[in-house]
Amino acid sequence: MSKRPLILVTNDDGITAPGIRTLISVMNTIGDVVVVAPDSPQSAMGHAITINSTLHIEKVVIDGKQTEYSCSGTPADCVKIAVNEILDRRPDICVSGINHGSNSSINVIYSGTMSAALEAGIEGIPAIGFSLLDFNWNANFEHTKSFIKTITNEVLENGLPDGVVLNVNLPNLEKKAIKGIKICRQAKANWKEEFDKRTNPMGRDYYWLTGKFVNMDQGEDTDEWALENGYVSVVPVHFDLTAHHTIQKLNTWKLNG
Repeated sequence: MSKRPLILVTNDDGITAPGIRTLISVMNTIGDVVVVAPDSPQSAMGHAITINSTLHIEKVVIDGKQTEYSCSGTPADCVKIAVNEILDRRPDICVSGINHGSNSSINVIYSGTMSAALEAGIEGIPAIGFSLLDFNWNANFEHTKSFIKTITNEVLENGLPDGVVLNVNLPNLEKKAIKGIKICRQAKANWKEEFDKRTNPMGRDYYWLTGKFVNMDQGEDTDEWALENGYVSVVPVHFDLTAHHTIQKLNTWKLNG
């Protein structure tokens, strides 16, 4: 039996995206890799799953010796079908990415990359989502490799608390300019959204969602601060959305007469 860890690799930019190809190359130096990733881009899908149409998977050969499947569904679908239909044993870790673009702060809510990692966490699998602060399809991922390998090996060695996965964002800097890795909290920020309204030749209005990212958080312990100051940010996130600190207050309400 192989002593190398079994690593599930997925993403939201599609199985041919340069980011996932880089992630696969790094994971091949660590363990035995199985790739299950969307057959087309699924960015900003959040934790969507496919329930009203069929799913299809296809075994593909793109590069290297790893086993790969393209999936017609969302990133969360990919993890579900990998665990339940493809893999013959539970993976030791699931890594998602490398996303083309940031998933720091509030972006984690919308991210298909992080939803895949969270789905793995729901399954009890240690998981990490990796993102590079460069939306360019031809982004240079070379400087990310050593940081990704270090963080992945630490998770494999030490594990993660139940229900916790890591959201890792890497600055778009030369490797020598990156100061190190910081454990952070998620910054309080959001998008000030606008809709660009236009009219098509048939006279029907349509809209493009646009917006500006606004960071209201001045703390020096946040992911936004770390990234702006040349660090790789690592934020532990979990899928328990309960506001535990509010339960005691709500119990003072006169809800039962």
